[in-house]
Amino acid sequence: MVRTWAHIVRAREAILRATLQVVGEHGVAGSTNRRIATVAGVSLGSLTYHFPEQQQLLRETLLLFAEDEARRVRDTALRYSTANLDLEQAATTVQHVLEQLSFGNNEIAPLELYLHAGRNPGLRDATTRCFAAYDELAGTILRALGTHDSDRLVEPVVALLTGLQLRRLATGTTSAAPTAEALTMLAYGARQR
Repeated sequence: MVRTWAHIVRAREAILRATLQVVGEHGVAGSTNRRIATVAGVSLGSLTYHFPEQQQLLRETLLLFAEDEARRVRDTALRYSTANLDLEQAATTVQHVLEQLSFGNNEIAPLELYLHAGRNPGLRDATTRCFAAYDELAGTILRALGTHDSDRLVEPVVALLTGLQLRRLATGTTSAAPTAEALTMLAYGARQR
């Protein structure tokens, strides 16, 4: 059988998306090659051909997630880059966006990979790309709000939102209202300075 370039690319992407799914379901430690190959619908030999080392597989999976996430976040940032939002509109928008997120294995997988990157410096460039996209969105919204020192607030805002999202995921809380309220208070305080 002759493999075309398109077939190879599809197989690699299927493996990476399956890895994200398996990591979300079983954690990094439970992400065996056999399990990933089954979910991807490829042979075990195909998986090990494309990704001979697990670190390479995890890094490429995180990079694929980072690309997808950066694209999604940039699209959202573009919508607000020229908006004149007031604090209530921004809080309502953030709450709506957060409540649209489903909480399941796809949301757990990146967290697992972020934690794994803490133990494995070879994955940190991929996590840096994810957080750069979040920082870009936070900066865009803070600037649209006219927040003083918005660049200084980007990392704390991303940390606040990430922490509150992790709390929602861990507790099963579905309301994003506390997250939106916290963002409103932080932005309001920054505007008063």
